[in-house]
Amino acid sequence: MLPKILLIEDEPSIADNIIYALKTEGYETVWHPTASAALAAFEAGTFCLVVLDIGLPDRSGLEVCRELRRVSSVPIIFVTARKDEIDRVVGLEIGADDYVVKPFSPRELSARVKAVLRRSGQLATPPPVAEGVGAFAMDEERMEIRYERQPVPLSRYEYRLLKTFLERPGKVFSRDELMERAWDEPGSSMDRTVDAHIKTLRAKLHAINPSAEPIRTHRGVGYALVNH
Repeated sequence: MLPKILLIEDEPSIADNIIYALKTEGYETVWHPTASAALAAFEAGTFCLVVLDIGLPDRSGLEVCRELRRVSSVPIIFVTARKDEIDRVVGLEIGADDYVVKPFSPRELSARVKAVLRRSGQLATPPPVAEGVGAFAMDEERMEIRYERQPVPLSRYEYRLLKTFLERPGKVFSRDELMERAWDEPGSSMDRTVDAHIKTLRAKLHAINPSAEPIRTHRGVGYALVNH
């Protein structure tokens, strides 16, 4: 079974990004937008970590943290839009293990989850996601992707781009989303950087199978993997 994380976040768009980030790292995420529903889920299930928004609609995340600490030592990471140091200090004092301030990147949260689990002595490295998608096969441990049973010679960023497509085949990714997921410093990259890497990636796939076009352009929107 995959390590299970409880996510308590009332904004669906933020929750979706967090769920995606944790899924790609091999975690199962149970999401609830309210404190009451999340506490009921926590009581009924077993979780290795809790990602907890401070600003919830029915109760403060600080109160939820206090309640969780009365019954469990499960690691807790706060998500907050507040930048005041006092809020962070209070959160840590009542038992949180770490915090991230909105806006944050999915990779930042994933890194903090791994660090907290490592410090707590729990499973820090979940089993890699290595599934076949159409003509592709991905081996995350070796950072290798095969296409039509042939290894594709990929640069670091090409590997990350293709991995992103394979994890959600059919989804149209904007250039901003691709930069966020594939580049170490997405803010320093430009749209044409993504386009250039997609072009070379397509050329490498075309060299293996000239009759197929697995990466489709959606003009004005972005790119998607065609699962064939």
